[in-house]
Amino acid sequence: MRVLISAGEASGDLYASRLVDVLRARHPDAEFFGCAGPRMQAAGVHAIIDMRSIAVVGLVEVLRHIPRIWGQFQKLARAALTESPEIAILTDAPDFHLPLARRLHRRGVPVVYLIAPQAWAWREGRVRTLRKTIRRLLCIFPFEPDFFEQRGVPATYIGHPLGRLAKPSMDRTGFCAKFGIDPSARILALLPGSRHGEVERHIPDLIGAVEQIRKSHPMTPVLALPPGFGAETATFRERIRAASIQVVEGFTWDVLAQAELALAKSGTVTVEAALLGVPMVTFYRVNALSWIVGRWLVRAPFLSIPNLVAGRRVVPELIQHEMTPERIAAEAIHLLDDDAARTAMRDGLAEVARKLRSDRDPMEVAADWVERICSEKFARVKSGS
Repeated sequence: MRVLISAGEASGDLYASRLVDVLRARHPDAEFFGCAGPRMQAAGVHAIIDMRSIAVVGLVEVLRHIPRIWGQFQKLARAALTESPEIAILTDAPDFHLPLARRLHRRGVPVVYLIAPQAWAWREGRVRTLRKTIRRLLCIFPFEPDFFEQRGVPATYIGHPLGRLAKPSMDRTGFCAKFGIDPSARILALLPGSRHGEVERHIPDLIGAVEQIRKSHPMTPVLALPPGFGAETATFRERIRAASIQVVEGFTWDVLAQAELALAKSGTVTVEAALLGVPMVTFYRVNALSWIVGRWLVRAPFLSIPNLVAGRRVVPELIQHEMTPERIAAEAIHLLDDDAARTAMRDGLAEVARKLRSDRDPMEVAADWVERICSEKFARVKSGS
């Protein structure tokens, strides 16, 4: 089995690496190549291009990176032609992967799309490309299959991969000993994003919020970043040091598991916090022009995933101009002061967690679909159809 597998961001890198592990256990001779991040590369995926070279967020922010991203896209597309994969698994990152899906479809390569584009929230036109080019859409949120099936896209809910993965690797004693934290400390998790641009945008307001929270609540802020982020070389490192914020890379689940409260960028990390039962305040900010354009395209009632899954406001959302140090601190202090509010939020997060967990490992279900589609392709070739 020769597989093109591609991911465009940290969460997709994690999920795709898990799928590679499952497929390799079933097919030890399988070969994998594509756009790969550090986890996929560690799982044995040959990186035609490195995922970090295409990881950019925002409608406007991406513009100056288009030449580089286009060059990387062309490199991967050429590899797809010369390497002749039996199947392609494209993970999230629709702006990069949907054009690739069109090329693969034209060349007769069946495409499995892992993690649905959020067409239910905005840019519904992507559904047309999905309908024409993919064999199966593997959804990780329970409300997605109905939306896509109604529009002619073959879709299956596999459960959220984090439902089984999001667990701490150490207990409180081990965590505090490893990172030199007082075991009696009240930990405030800071989760500004997985990309440098996101962190750069969010860090100033988070630092301001931490300063205000500390006036009434002695907290130990811990900044959780993805593995290999390189905070020591980032432009914001001096601000973090000056604010006495501890940086931890590669242990986000452990930070969350020990946190009393999280300040979390809207996105995958809010799912992780929900699964670990951590009360949170969510936020997000993009370039002003991106916001002006994007706000007219978004149709979803909420932006935070826990709220979308619950179908109601479970966690506060501070988006764009609402994201200020004062608003973040006010929401955080309210949760720290109000036991009933924290309990209600934890109950809501437990409901979200139940909806996201599945009986089988989602990656085992995904591997079943990959095998099924490969078998169907082989049968068609053998019959000459």
